[in-house]
Amino acid sequence: MPAATDGPAPSASGTGETGRPAPDNHGAGRSLLSRAEEYVIGALVAGLGTFVLLDTATIAVPGSANAMGPRTFPYVVGVLLIGAGVAVLVATARGRVGDAEDGEDIDPNAGTDWRTVVLLVAVFLAHAWLIERIGWPLAVAVLFAGAAWTLGARPWWRSLVAGVVLGLVLQVVFGTGLGLSLPAGLLEGVPLIDG
Repeated sequence: MPAATDGPAPSASGTGETGRPAPDNHGAGRSLLSRAEEYVIGALVAGLGTFVLLDTATIAVPGSANAMGPRTFPYVVGVLLIGAGVAVLVATARGRVGDAEDGEDIDPNAGTDWRTVVLLVAVFLAHAWLIERIGWPLAVAVLFAGAAWTLGARPWWRSLVAGVVLGLVLQVVFGTGLGLSLPAGLLEGVPLIDG
């Protein structure tokens, strides 16, 4: 005589007799960690938006600026960042956390790679600090190369070359083409680069 069970046994496909997915008890411990991570991400995004708004207020507006001055776009970005961060915090507080990935090459139980996160934040901070010191094109090169290397691009020098090309193209397009004042830094005096 077969042993009694507490409920229907799951089939080979992972569903019970009713066709509904069998309960997964592996995610209980992960859920608490997922919520903490999502709170951190929401707070960081909202904090970044607050920083953008505060920093935007320091942008000097020339007297000849029209209604859409240099502060408009950064203000929009800052408000959107704060809105996105607050939305993540509210959704997380209501228990709506993101589902773990089910891709074949993804381990749903793996935690956040904090080393990569910290390195990416360091690269962004270095970029912001370097803009006034070495100029926009070279700071973009550092940002691109650093982020690419942190995310696994090898060899490092290809990312650096791509970053330099990207920085120079952006400088020409935004500085010369659109007339925006981007600091050339060490490349001051170079035709097309110095806007």
